[in-house]
This record gives sequence, structure tokens and C-alpha cells, in this order.
Amino acid sequence: MIDLQLLRKDPELIKKSILTKEPSFDVDRLIELDGKNRQLKIDVESIQKQKNDLAKLGKQGLTQEIKQQSIEFGKQLKVKQKELESVEQELKTLWLSCPNIPYPDLPIGNKEANKVVKTIGEKPNFSFEIKNHLELNEALKWLDFDTGAKISGAQFVIYKGLSLKIMYALVRMMIKNNTEHGFQPILPPYLVNEETLYNAGNLPKFEGDYYRIADEKLCLIPTSEVALTNLHTDSILSTDELPVRYTSWTSCFRKEAGGYGSQDRGLIRIHQFEKVELYSLCHPDKSPQELDHMVSCAEKLLQQLGLHYQVSMLATQDCSFQSAKTFDIEVWLPGQDRYYEVSSCSNCTDFQARRAKIRHRSAHDQKPELVHTLNASSLALPRLVVALMENYQQADGSIALPQVLLDEMKTLW
Repeated sequence: MIDLQLLRKDPELIKKSILTKEPSFDVDRLIELDGKNRQLKIDVESIQKQKNDLAKLGKQGLTQEIKQQSIEFGKQLKVKQKELESVEQELKTLWLSCPNIPYPDLPIGNKEANKVVKTIGEKPNFSFEIKNHLELNEALKWLDFDTGAKISGAQFVIYKGLSLKIMYALVRMMIKNNTEHGFQPILPPYLVNEETLYNAGNLPKFEGDYYRIADEKLCLIPTSEVALTNLHTDSILSTDELPVRYTSWTSCFRKEAGGYGSQDRGLIRIHQFEKVELYSLCHPDKSPQELDHMVSCAEKLLQQLGLHYQVSMLATQDCSFQSAKTFDIEVWLPGQDRYYEVSSCSNCTDFQARRAKIRHRSAHDQKPELVHTLNASSLALPRLVVALMENYQQADGSIALPQVLLDEMKTLW
């Protein structure tokens, strides 16, 4: 949630900023409800005080006038409390649906306004007609979409043979890389409750995007970020502990509602996928540097694998709901003839921390302050497999995997 104090201090500036991210959001209604809520609280407290004062007078001698006034104050209090309850609920719902305030240096607009800030390597040149990963898979038999569809439905896959070995080797490389960058490995639950989703900023905005276990009121995680956000819910960290960094390898589950274009076939967009996540809790003054650190950490593996990629600063409307600033790392996929995001690195500032009540302080006698939270993919494995297949394909349809990956694979089965 955003800081309502900022909205009260400079409503026009904050309104303008929010609308660059989500033009349809009703900021005026949020401002109105916040004002009503504060006034109703004042009214309730005033009536309650008058009622209490009458009760004190009544102890000295209860008169008919005092009795009648007390009844009248009781009626007024009941009406105001009911009105306050209604306003509080509407305010909470709208406040939870308000996106994070974007950084002022972001490009304004949607995807078309995204700004490439870095390009590493060159697009590979081929002396033969290239294939996409699905065409390559016809001979390789690494990926079984047909059986996946029989077992689970469309957009599910079974990894077979060498692809599975590649996946495990990539995960090991990522975990090694991430721990060297100061991230502590952790394995959270795959099933979470609704409060966990609220704290991470996924609810109520993205209701219906998750797979639910109806009878248990649990949801499958769309990303381990959801669980990692909640590791320190309602807690106060020592400032000296910061930054607290985690890395996690989990399966992720997303309904991905909507149509699929021809470019979204195969591993590009599936309902269950493996991902290694980076997550940080840090001092608010340090979050811009921490975001750079996370981007560098995620980039490292692509550099080790020799893959060509670019880093883009996302425009306001392309940033996620929770994010104040996001850099996407986009790897080149020759078979798709375009770049695809394999990592999204986001600074969520105090947006999630305010929901989850995650704070820090340097001494026990100091008032605790909210931390900043950041997250990044390191990396999304299916698209990384696509990148390896398409970038390292040979004329005969084989894949000449980079030596660093082959070395890691030697230690597996």
C-alpha cells in the first residue's frame, strides 16, 4: 500500500504520479474516503467523550435530562460508528487496489515507452535456416507437450532426457551464483493463504489469476516472491541486519488467462514453470543500490552462458502493480526473432512492507521504520532453456551447449 501521508501532503503530485501508472484508478475517491474516514473518527471520539462525560455526571446524581442526553448520544454514536465502518471498508478496498508510486525517472507510457539501458553481446549469425525450439524438439524429444496436456491440460510440459539435466545444472549454477552475491538459499511452501497474497500485493488486484485449493482456502504460489515477502511479517529487524537477502528455487503456477499468440507457444508461456528468485529487504536509503546489485546478480549467469541480452527500464504502465521501478533482462531468442524477458528486477519500496508490517530500527528506544523490499528472477528456467536451444543450435539440429554448462552437467547423473 502507498503511504497515505504522502497523498495528504501533496495530493495533486501523487495523483499525477499514480495516474501515469494506472490511468483508470480513482485517486480522487481515495482522497475523499481518506478525508471522510479521518473526520468520522474525530466525530466518533467526540460523541464518545460527551457520552463518557455525561456518565461521570450521572454518578453524582442521575437526572432525567442526563439520561435523555445519554440516550441521544448513544443513538448518534451508533449511526456514526456504522458510517465509519462502511467508509473504512471501502477505503481499505480501494487503498489495497492502489498501485505503488513509480519513481520519477521512469519513462511514461506502456511497453512501447520502455527504454533499453544496456546491451550485452551480439546476436548470433547462422549460415543455415534456423528453427525455433519446438521445431528443434521434433528431433531432440526433450519436451513432451502432448503427454503434459493429457495429464494436466494445455500449456503443461514434461521435461525428458537431456533437458532435465540442463534444468538441474542451471539451477545449481544459479544458486551458486546467488550465494556468492550474498543471497541465502531458502525453500518456502508452494501453498499459501490469502493473507500472504494480500501482504505481497497480489490480492485483491489479481483475484482469479491463481490456482486455488477451494476447501482449504489456499493458493499455489505464482512466484516464490509471495512467500519470501512474508518471512518477516509483523516483525522488527535490526538495522544492522540489513540487507537480508534470500534466493529460492520453486515451481510457480499461473493461470495465464487470455489468448495465446503464435509467439507464446511451447515453453514461452506455460502454467507451471521453474524459477530461481532473488529477494531483498533493505534500508530505504539503500534500495536503489540494492536494485542494481540484483540486476548484476541476475545478469551474471547469462554472461557465463554467453547469451546475448538487453536490460530495459520499464515504463510506468508496464511496471508491476507492486513495483516503483523495474528493470527487465531480456534474452535474444533467434527462433522467435525477438527478445523475451527472463528476469524482472523490481524495487517495491515500502509498498509490501507496509502491508506485511516489516520494519527495522537501530536501537530499542527508536521508532521502527518500514524496510524496502526488492525481488528479481534469477532466472525463469523455461525461457532460458529456449534461449540455449535456439542460440546454440547447429545445422544438423543438435545443440552445442556452452562448456560452463556441460561442466556443471558432468557432476549430475
